[in-house]
Amino acid sequence: MTIDPQNLLERLIVCPSVTPEAAGALELLGKELEAIGFAVTHLRFDGDGSYPVDNLFASRGTGGRKLLFAGHTDVVPPGDLKQWTSDPFVPRIEGGKLFGRGAADMKSGVAAFVAACSSIPAEAGTIQLAITNDEEADAINGTEKLVRWMAENGHGFDFALVGEPSSAEVLGDSIKIGRRGSFSGVVRVRGVQGHVAYPHKANNPLPVLAAILTALSTSKLDDGTEHFPASNLEVTTVDTGNPTSNVIPGAGVLKFNIRYNDTWTPETLAEWVRGRIASVEAHGTEVTFELAGVPSRAFLSPLSEDIDTLVDAIEDVTGRRPEFSTGGGTSDARFIAQYGPVVECGLVGPSMHKADEHIAITDLVGLTAIYESFMEKFFAGEDA
Repeated sequence: MTIDPQNLLERLIVCPSVTPEAAGALELLGKELEAIGFAVTHLRFDGDGSYPVDNLFASRGTGGRKLLFAGHTDVVPPGDLKQWTSDPFVPRIEGGKLFGRGAADMKSGVAAFVAACSSIPAEAGTIQLAITNDEEADAINGTEKLVRWMAENGHGFDFALVGEPSSAEVLGDSIKIGRRGSFSGVVRVRGVQGHVAYPHKANNPLPVLAAILTALSTSKLDDGTEHFPASNLEVTTVDTGNPTSNVIPGAGVLKFNIRYNDTWTPETLAEWVRGRIASVEAHGTEVTFELAGVPSRAFLSPLSEDIDTLVDAIEDVTGRRPEFSTGGGTSDARFIAQYGPVVECGLVGPSMHKADEHIAITDLVGLTAIYESFMEKFFAGEDA
């Protein structure tokens, strides 16, 4: 049985799987995978302050090298339906493009690697799939717990591919061999509220907050590395909650985010932030700093023969060799990287999260062919 990636993608788009509701997407994939010889396990994780999430693990084969495909079926909300040409959950084909929410991010990647697996003989090697329905939101009860469950149950892997959109302008022009980390923080400065006409009876926290802002935003973190740009801190909001002009506020808050490379960890960044804050005179105010959410760690997969094999497979299909990238935001690859080497290889993604999200159908066919070529080479290498 060979699976048609376009047909599978269309059926996945019909499932309105806005995080965290799987809306039948994982059940659909489970049936397709069982039909091509995979053992499928449905896993539901909950707790840790987040909503319950459905996940899927599938495996076929027992020996040789182990390849992991990973991705997500959840999508962001469609937003204002008036901005869409047609129903976002009814696939539409026009001008060689397939439209629908999740077409680019990333039901197409899932459809491509499932279809590719259907073309690979079951005896070729061990293939595993880890698919979550919580990548676009909290990402607490999704891939992180799924790969932890895999490790605890003996499902290791030698190499992993995530089907997130990784191409910049044309299919195969770029793959992501790493990602920057994300670190968010909150600084609060408490003073004494008072009347602006009697400043000696108050203690304005804003000059201290402004000095901290300057200390954080003007201090260089690093100069970048071979594969990463320089880390950068961006202040995202400064607020006092003060609606009037004749009251000295009692407190102010500053929020920031750092996108950082692999020279840092969340622990060393927290130490750096505390050092910048300590460099500012508090002038009798109370200054506190805390993390906002759970930091995402930076990772870089080591260059290897498996990455060379992927590059060869891309060149076989597209005629071009991809550049190595670490750009963009975060992805679930950060969780997978804690257990083994991982690379993101997928379609062109400019339309993701937008109205009329779409992909070129020829790109979907091409991505499926890339995955097929890679698996043939990956497993053939065992006997080379």
